[in-house]
Amino acid sequence: MDSYNQTFTGFILLGIFPPSKIGLFLFVVIVLIFLTAWIGNLSMILLILLDSHLHTPMYFLLSQLSLIDLNYISTIVPKMLSDFMLGNKYISFIGCGFQIFLFLTFGGAETLLLASMAYDRYVAICFPLHYATHMSKRVCVMMITGAWILGSINSCAHTGYALQIPYCRSRAINHFFCDVPAMLILACMDTWVYEYTVFVSTILFLVFPFIGIVCSYGRVFLAVYRMHSEAGKKKAYSTCSTHLTVVTFYYAPFAYTYLRPRSLRSPAEDKILAVFYTILTPMLNPIIYSLRNKEVMGALKRMTHRICFAKL
Repeated sequence: MDSYNQTFTGFILLGIFPPSKIGLFLFVVIVLIFLTAWIGNLSMILLILLDSHLHTPMYFLLSQLSLIDLNYISTIVPKMLSDFMLGNKYISFIGCGFQIFLFLTFGGAETLLLASMAYDRYVAICFPLHYATHMSKRVCVMMITGAWILGSINSCAHTGYALQIPYCRSRAINHFFCDVPAMLILACMDTWVYEYTVFVSTILFLVFPFIGIVCSYGRVFLAVYRMHSEAGKKKAYSTCSTHLTVVTFYYAPFAYTYLRPRSLRSPAEDKILAVFYTILTPMLNPIIYSLRNKEVMGALKRMTHRICFAKL
């Protein structure tokens, strides 16, 4: 085992593309998804930054979500696409550790940020007169900073453990990125203690925030139901349903993947589920938040008009 670790230099990512025309088709689809995610999230960040009408806590949090998604998908997809194009599926030991750290940092920060956005809507609808106090600029900065710090701390712990595990069975990770549970199969030691910590982290970063979101929206829908204004009800339902759609796409496959014991998991199923929270969600977030949000669409029209007028 020791002699093997001395010559061990990295891993092979088996990827998700089959060596056929179907693989080429999936490659093209993911390239389009990646470009859509980049354009959508970058546009959302710039739109919120440049339009003063969107300088509110809700859109400040949304701009951070777009920033996270932009980095999130960039951590996974470029390597996956280059592996398919070049036929080189190798990733160095340090490169794998770096990918784990970024993936878990962005993933953990996003789960906490989505919970913060649910709290923002809860305060805005249930306590509108106290909104400026409960969701001040200072509170927003604290929420965002806390999400990044806690995500980074959790990521450091898991990355440090993954890099010190002795791997001696194989160098082939049956996944399209360095996912720690997929790497544990290659370890030549009993990893049940670490698998327990993965379970605990999933509870803390996925289950608890999700429970908080459900409780917040339970109160929100009750408050909306009691509203007398039909226009207010429609706007509140639209905003809340948008957020719940994002939450469902992100939390459900993520939690289902990491809460299952190893005996019930399969590499093929894990890869399909991972596509949802690593590739599809970063693309869908800006689309959902823009197409179903009149304020964002209004800001987009104002920005387009400003650009066209400047050219004239």
